[in-house]
Amino acid sequence: QVQLVESGGGLVQAGGSLRLSCAASGRAFSRYAMAWFRQAPGKEREFVARISWISVAYYADSVKGRFTISRDNAKNMVYLQMNSLKPEDTAVYYCALDNSQIPGARLELSDFSSWGQGTQVTVSS
Repeated sequence: QVQLVESGGGLVQAGGSLRLSCAASGRAFSRYAMAWFRQAPGKEREFVARISWISVAYYADSVKGRFTISRDNAKNMVYLQMNSLKPEDTAVYYCALDNSQIPGARLELSDFSSWGQGTQVTVSS
């Protein structure tokens, strides 16, 4: 079972930037797609970004052009660089792993087998 630990959340003003990190345990990390989801208070968890094992990326329309997902397979790390943050980006951000090795834009919650505990991002106006 892969364990995922997020870090890097915090409080930032609108227009600012944050970089989230996700550390993954396990030797097979490089074979799997990774993703970031978020959940705002009173709302369902939603897809933010996904990166395949060969670094093909997908983004939610709401973050396209502002967020960048990346990975460092040598360090078992996934990152989410968030720029031009808006108050509506406020949420708990979760790192997730898809161990299916099925290619393509698998973006549903049920496509991911492992989850981190989340890190809070708060954007003030």
